[in-house]
Amino acid sequence: MYHPSVIKLYNGRLKLTIMTKELIIRSGSDHVDFALLKDGKLIELQKEGGDSKFSVGDVFLAKIRKPVPGLNAAFVNVGYEKDAFLHYHDLGPKLPSLLKFIKRVSTGKLKEYSLKDFPFEKDIDKHGSIVDALKANQSTLVQIVKEPISTKGPRVNSELSIAGRYLVLVPFSDRISISQKIESKDEKERLKRLVKSITPKGFGVIVRTVAEGKKVAELDKDLLNLYDRWTAMCKKLQKVTPPTKVLGEMNKASSILRDIFNDSFTSIVVDDESLYIQIKDYVQEIAPKKESIVKLHQSQVPVFEKHGIERQIKTSFGRTVSMSKGAYLVIEHTEALHVVDVNSGNRANNAKSQEDTALEVNLISATEIARQLRLRDMGGIIVIDFIDMAKAENRKKLFNHLREEMKDDRAKHKILPPSKFGLIQITRQRVRPEMNIKTREESPDSANKHEVEAPIGIVKKITHDLEQVTKKDYNKVTLNTHPFIAAFLTKGFPSIRLKWYFEHKKWVKILPRDAYTYLEYRFKNKDGNTIKL
Repeated sequence: MYHPSVIKLYNGRLKLTIMTKELIIRSGSDHVDFALLKDGKLIELQKEGGDSKFSVGDVFLAKIRKPVPGLNAAFVNVGYEKDAFLHYHDLGPKLPSLLKFIKRVSTGKLKEYSLKDFPFEKDIDKHGSIVDALKANQSTLVQIVKEPISTKGPRVNSELSIAGRYLVLVPFSDRISISQKIESKDEKERLKRLVKSITPKGFGVIVRTVAEGKKVAELDKDLLNLYDRWTAMCKKLQKVTPPTKVLGEMNKASSILRDIFNDSFTSIVVDDESLYIQIKDYVQEIAPKKESIVKLHQSQVPVFEKHGIERQIKTSFGRTVSMSKGAYLVIEHTEALHVVDVNSGNRANNAKSQEDTALEVNLISATEIARQLRLRDMGGIIVIDFIDMAKAENRKKLFNHLREEMKDDRAKHKILPPSKFGLIQITRQRVRPEMNIKTREESPDSANKHEVEAPIGIVKKITHDLEQVTKKDYNKVTLNTHPFIAAFLTKGFPSIRLKWYFEHKKWVKILPRDAYTYLEYRFKNKDGNTIKL
C-alpha cells in the first residue's frame, strides 16, 4: 500500500488521493542525473559527474599547508587546485587523539583499529588558537563538508563521521545522539538504550530519523557495515602519502537513496542496466519489501522525456518562473545573495479584496520558492520580496506556510519572519555548487550575436541536410528535433514537411525530443541509427 495518502473533499464527497514519489535516474557517458518527482512535479535535480573527486563526506589524508593565526584557521592540501579551509572550530575536541592515532597507524606501530584500548589525549581548548593545535607539514585526516564552489577550495573538518542508513558512526567519541525529528520520548529512550548496547568503545553514534521503529538486528547490521568501512580506511593509512582520498562517500545513487528513501516512494526508474542491478541490490538490502518498485527503463523514448522531466527543466531554471493563475517569480543572483521577486502578473482578480489577492499569490509563491531552492540547490542568503500585506495574521499565515513547505528540505536552513515591507530572509546551507541550467541559446542567425529563447532559423539547415539524406536512398527517415522545431515543421497547410514530400517524394517522420536544444537535430534510419552526413 502506498502512503502517505491525502484525503480531499470533492463536491461534498471524500476522495482518497495517492501521493506519488518517484526517483528517475538517467545515466550518460560521463555523468548520472537524478530527478526526484512528487506527484509528477520535479522537486530536486542532482548530477554526479565522472570526475567528482571532492564530494561531501569524502575523507582525505591531507597535509597542513600553513596555519593562519589571523583567521584562526589553516589551509590544507587535499589535492585540489585551491587549498581546503579548516577552521579551529571544525577541528573537533578530540584532535590530539586523532593525530596520535594517525601517526601510530601510518608508521605501523598500531595494528588494532577498534579504539577500545587506545589511550585518548586531553581535549583541545574550545577557545584556543590554531597555531597551538596544528603545525605546517603535519598530516591529518579531514572530511569534506562543503564542495569547491566558484573560486574557493573545499571546506573541511577533522571531526570525522561515517554515515549509514540508520546510524552515523563518530570515531573518538562516546556520545549517543538521537535525531530531533523523532518526537516520541519513549522511542528516543528505546533507541538510545539499544544503540548504547551495540556501540564499540571509543566510538559515538548519531541515530538518524529513519531508525525510528527499527529492531536491534537492523541497527547492528548497519553499525557493523560502518565499522568495516572505518577499518578499511585505517588499513589504507599505512600505504598512502598525503594528499590522498582514504574513504569515499558511496556512489550518488546509493547515497541519495540512503538519505531520502522511505516507504512513501512509489517508483525508482533507471535507464542503465548495470546501475539498475546495483540500485535493486541496495534497495533489497535496506527495504526488501520495496524492491519491486525499482524498474529498468527500456523504451526508445529517453527516460527524462518519458516522465516529462526535460520540459520541466526547461521551464524551471530561467530567470522568470511562471506559476498558476498568472503569477510569476523573478530570480536574480548576485555574488553575495539571491533575490526573489513575487509578481501577481495578469491574474484574474476574483478575490474580495487586494489583501486577499496578495495572500493567495504569496501562498502560491511560497510553495514554488521552496521547490526552487531545492531544485537549484540555492545556498547562502535568499531575500524574498513578497507582495505587501497589511494584516499581521496574513503575514503569520504566509510564514507558517513557507516553513511547512520547506520542512522536507534536507539542507540546513533558517527562515526569518516577514518584515513590515513584506521581505522574508532565508539562510540555506550550501555544500555544493548551485545547479544552473542554461535556458537561452545562441541565435541561429549568424548576423545576430545575442541569445534567444526559441530560434527557428535552423529549419533552413535541416532542409539542406535532408537533400543529402534523400540522395542516399534510405527507405525510412525519421527526424528527431526540439518540440518547437517539430511543431514549426508540421503545422499549417501546406506544412514544411508536406513541401519536403512533394519535392523529394519521401515522407519524413518527425519525433519531438524535449532533451534537444533548439539547434540540435538528428536524422535516423529505420533501425534508429543516426544517419551520418
